[in-house]
Amino acid sequence: MRARDHGIVLGRLQPGPLNAITDVAGVRVGHTTLIRGEGPRVVGEGPVRTGVTVVVPHDGNAFIEPVFAGCHRLNGNGELTGLEWVRESGFLTSPIAITNTHSVGVVHDALLVHAVRAHGPEAEFWSLPVVGETFDGVLNDMNGFHVRPEHLHQALDGAAGGPVAEGAVGGGTGMICHEFKGGIGTSSRVVPADAGGFTVGALVQANYGSRELLRIDGVPIGEAIPTSDVASPWDAAEALARGRAGGRGTREPGAGSIIVVLATDAPLLPHQCERLAQRAGLGIARMGGIASTGSGDIFIAFATGNRGFPGPALMPATPIVHEVRMLDDARITPLFQAAVEAVEEAIANAMLVAETMTGADGITAHGLDGERVVEIMARYGRGPKAQPA
Repeated sequence: MRARDHGIVLGRLQPGPLNAITDVAGVRVGHTTLIRGEGPRVVGEGPVRTGVTVVVPHDGNAFIEPVFAGCHRLNGNGELTGLEWVRESGFLTSPIAITNTHSVGVVHDALLVHAVRAHGPEAEFWSLPVVGETFDGVLNDMNGFHVRPEHLHQALDGAAGGPVAEGAVGGGTGMICHEFKGGIGTSSRVVPADAGGFTVGALVQANYGSRELLRIDGVPIGEAIPTSDVASPWDAAEALARGRAGGRGTREPGAGSIIVVLATDAPLLPHQCERLAQRAGLGIARMGGIASTGSGDIFIAFATGNRGFPGPALMPATPIVHEVRMLDDARITPLFQAAVEAVEEAIANAMLVAETMTGADGITAHGLDGERVVEIMARYGRGPKAQPA
């Protein structure tokens, strides 16, 4: 169940009809989820708890028609390929894919294969696909390289608008968040009509954070559910690492990562997209994220309010000048609020939807119990069961 299914309302702005990134018209999401095996980890065999998630930015061909985009790094112990060209050009020129840390290369290459198909085998072109990652090596045999090119193709071929699957799906299958089960989450916000009525959608792959820092709507949920009560998968991984290394453990709870994708139908220019992307960090902070040194917290925002741009290759029929629209900078603050709230709720949805999962070496990441969260919130005067003052 998602946050609002439990009666947990985060922020003040209203969500879109689906409360998902696909509320931005034309945005499509697809997943390939890989789950098989159980028991001790055997590198190359499993257990497997991983996958691929893709975000397609509009209803056309993203390899041929770019859109304006910007990006931001909160802490850089992670990867989101292609960002140098996003910063340099201001364009997103591919779908966005997210997977595990050691599968970035294969997914990147598979996206290039899709780009070749989009242009035709004889076309002269180049592409710098955007592929992100977070670490799923606690629950998944990550060094076994179980993600294959066909898994990216399946996710792209299945990408669609409408409701978005959340929790332990796609790239989020093996992820851990605040020492509970994490994964994929999404949410959206619509700014008021007098501010333009624009939609901002967020999709996260949440795999960061320590238990004691987790907060929902300002309530210290992590303190109320300590690891002595609901065990942390990181503690189990640390104990296993100490045993294998003769007492020298290396696991640090909170040393995961989060990738955030923001989409909007507002007519933003690249520098405005970058400013929007920065606000993702505030949504993470509201949930208790601190961007630890071992975390890769990387964000990208794209805007579909300007369309019809040609691809990067110079074509004879390409106009010399393109007309674009721009939101008045003085009116961008409501979009910032929308981004913060959408990211905050997307993370909450990822955790509340994800169910308990046991992965490699029998390590278990427990799902966050939504009803227990509601009861804790009530003690702080928050949530659907809070008593009136």
